[in-house]
Amino acid sequence: MDVLVALDALGIVLLLVVVALVVVTVRRRVLQRGRGTFDCSLRNRARPFPKGWMLGIARYERDLVEWYRVFSFSPRPRERVVRRDLEVVERRSPTGAEALALLPGAVVLVCEVEGRRIELGMGADAMTGFLAWLESAPPGQHSIVA
Repeated sequence: MDVLVALDALGIVLLLVVVALVVVTVRRRVLQRGRGTFDCSLRNRARPFPKGWMLGIARYERDLVEWYRVFSFSPRPRERVVRRDLEVVERRSPTGAEALALLPGAVVLVCEVEGRRIELGMGADAMTGFLAWLESAPPGQHSIVA
């Protein structure tokens, strides 16, 4: 009898894991269905947790970029950055353990957003599109230093 209860519990746990994976996968597909999305990791050192890189998807929405965590159930973006408040301070290659945490071939953009620093890790093609999006704002609305 105890074995049957344990098997039932194990089956329920496995079912919940499969459902969670399906929900995360469907959420990612829905986010990427729209135009203007790209893979983008984010590190926000101003937040107490987590301090490391988080894998995500960024999406252009008119004059802002919305960033969603890949492994999340939330339908809302974790970060929203208005173009006029964004300044690229530095562009660099990943160093040390960063190279393992980011997607292959990623470039790191260090940005200032309303007095706080965030780092964005993205592929070279995504970076080119991101910088072009920043530069396409009306004059005086943004700054690119790197």
